[in-house]
Amino acid sequence: MTTHYPEVWDLDVFFEGGSTSPAFRAHMDAIPAQIDRLTQTLQQLQLTSASDATHLRDVLENIASVSMQLRQAGGFISCLTAQNTQDKEALLRQGELSTLRAKFAPVHLTLQQLLHALNDDVFTQLLAQEPLAEFTFILTEMRDAAKLELSQKEEELISALAVDGYEAWGQYYNLLIGDLKVQVEVDGEMQTLSVGQANNLSSHPDASVRKAAFEALEHVFTEREEFFAKVLNHLGGFRLATYEKRGWDNVLDEPLRINRMQQQTLDAMWQAISNHKAPFASFLQKKAKLFGREQMDWYNFDAPITETVSTMPYSEGAQFILTQFEKFGPELANFTRTAFEDGWIEAENRDNKRPGGFCTGLPMSEQSRIFMTYSGTMSNVSTLAHELGHAFHSYALRPVHPLNRSYAMNVAETASTFAEMIVADAAVQAAKTDAEKLSLLEDKIQRSVAFFMNIHARFLFETRFYEERKQGVVSAARLNELMTEAQQEAFAGALGEAHPHFWASKMHFYITGVPFYNFPYTFGYLFSLSIYALAQQQGTSFEQKYMALLRDTAVMTVEELALKHLGEDITTVDFWEKGIALCVADVEEFTRLIQKG
Repeated sequence: MTTHYPEVWDLDVFFEGGSTSPAFRAHMDAIPAQIDRLTQTLQQLQLTSASDATHLRDVLENIASVSMQLRQAGGFISCLTAQNTQDKEALLRQGELSTLRAKFAPVHLTLQQLLHALNDDVFTQLLAQEPLAEFTFILTEMRDAAKLELSQKEEELISALAVDGYEAWGQYYNLLIGDLKVQVEVDGEMQTLSVGQANNLSSHPDASVRKAAFEALEHVFTEREEFFAKVLNHLGGFRLATYEKRGWDNVLDEPLRINRMQQQTLDAMWQAISNHKAPFASFLQKKAKLFGREQMDWYNFDAPITETVSTMPYSEGAQFILTQFEKFGPELANFTRTAFEDGWIEAENRDNKRPGGFCTGLPMSEQSRIFMTYSGTMSNVSTLAHELGHAFHSYALRPVHPLNRSYAMNVAETASTFAEMIVADAAVQAAKTDAEKLSLLEDKIQRSVAFFMNIHARFLFETRFYEERKQGVVSAARLNELMTEAQQEAFAGALGEAHPHFWASKMHFYITGVPFYNFPYTFGYLFSLSIYALAQQQGTSFEQKYMALLRDTAVMTVEELALKHLGEDITTVDFWEKGIALCVADVEEFTRLIQKG
């Protein structure tokens, strides 16, 4: 019998009472005084010799404590605003948290400037002391960052202005997208749906429903396009103005630094993908012909290719994931079982939820929370595995000092896509008939298409948007053109009807914390393929090596990480082509099954 797992997460374990929780109110109220004390301590801190290492360690411990409290609050608030977009109290707390983060930002800036002011010899001597040795990477990173930024007062001013500017625009997007409703006829009944629910119809077996949902979304985004264009322009404008003041010309400088990644690595990855798009374009054209089309229309990307669509109720999907994770290793399986049993996951299919999915950490509780809208498709099962991969990454880092847990997006997406790969590959191998295998293989290949083509389109769009934004505001009409052009190029001629308003519908373009939240997905996908290949060779004995890799993700560059744990140079096209070749093999198997049928 399948165990029944809760589909609504438990947030009361953190702060009982939701957005009006007295305990959460007390948590928020305690933070300002701690920041004030930390600020005073930093102002008095003198770093003149190696003997000051203990004092600096004490400061770092206090910084870690406040950071964890802010992250705990941030994780809780993100859960509240995602589960109910109408929670006005949660939106107020979100604004309050932005203010606290702005108040805390000068602490980091002050420490950066203190480190920057040290001569090289004193800095090296400090790092050689036992209290600071484990922080060598992050302290060096902070010192290097100070060299690229403005004065402390100027950086503090930017942070302060961002609260009611930059951050406010990002929050306004969440409000806009959460307020949208579309009407779609499903199975003879007219339904009023959120954007997330309408997006889930992209895999509906009825082509008319898929097209109707797509057109309804395009219609509502067309009606509101000026609102979304204004938000995107102001987010981009704030970011570019900050770059200009700092003397940063290349819009990729910041995302590459955030991802601890070289431009050469990024260029090699995209070059390898561009060299091998033909098999995936051919796959899309073959799939399009199954629907009587020469090219793949956007609303048919997720369409099932067999009449019987494989679906799994939530608890069955959870059990399937657990079964596959058990084959990888006991720690991943036991961790995942806890997440299912203890209500770490918000999966219920209901109205007023934010679209999309995410995993957020609540570090003071050493727990994570996963958000998605589960409707029973195999794609939903993969998404659930993906987010569990993120949560396991945080779990693997528990033994590490909190200041050494801040890993970048690209390695974050490595852990998630690795977990997703375990489940997707197992599903294909467990298929009982050619028709079932074809369907599951198609779902697996769709992920390659997403990372090599859809994500590439997002990268091309965002790169070109920023270049045009430097010259002034980019109109909604031009944004539609840029998006369509990027999609047509990225899909290598295989795309029929495009999705012009994708720039408005995808929250990743509006995330204020990080720019270019696109290429890290593709990096993670291909990087995880190399890790997965090792896991296949070594079996359950690989789990501890995998966890060791995850623990290193926050204390070295991705080039160093790959060299240490994989013995690979990821600045070369050859490395990325190895992973792509595995994905091409899936396309070849799909073609064989199509021809056989």
